[in-house]
Amino acid sequence: MTEEILKAVPIFFLTMLKVIFGPTLGYAARLHIITTILVTFSGMMTSVLLFTFFGTWLREKILHRFEKKNQKKFTPKKRKIVTLWKKYGLTGVAVLTPLLLTPIGGTIVAVSFGSPKRKIILYMLISAAIFAVGMTYAIYEFGDFVMPWLKEWFGVGE
Repeated sequence: MTEEILKAVPIFFLTMLKVIFGPTLGYAARLHIITTILVTFSGMMTSVLLFTFFGTWLREKILHRFEKKNQKKFTPKKRKIVTLWKKYGLTGVAVLTPLLLTPIGGTIVAVSFGSPKRKIILYMLISAAIFAVGMTYAIYEFGDFVMPWLKEWFGVGE
């Protein structure tokens, strides 16, 4: 039990940065599937909660120091985010957060467009739960099938 927890802690912190680390590293560390699901879910939701409640404070107190003085207001990346928001709203951001955006990035987008905090947390909670269960199950189910190919093609696991 203690060994399982010690393996899960670094995976939890990495999952706060990028959700896909949870299922892949949980599988690689041979964690139980339930542990991997819980670590993946809790890592994403920890980031979401932190940046939902403290995101504005972080931007005002810390991040403004790193912004360039003559930074363009509308870059192609910012335009894509605005288009995504206009087309799909909070639902689209929540769905894309585990796949393309990071938990931090998705939450910052949702907060910056003025979504209510309760709604952000609810949508991200649903997204995190579905992704954690679905992706972890897929990786645990097909990992043994794919691993010989990965070893052969990329030298993974040697």
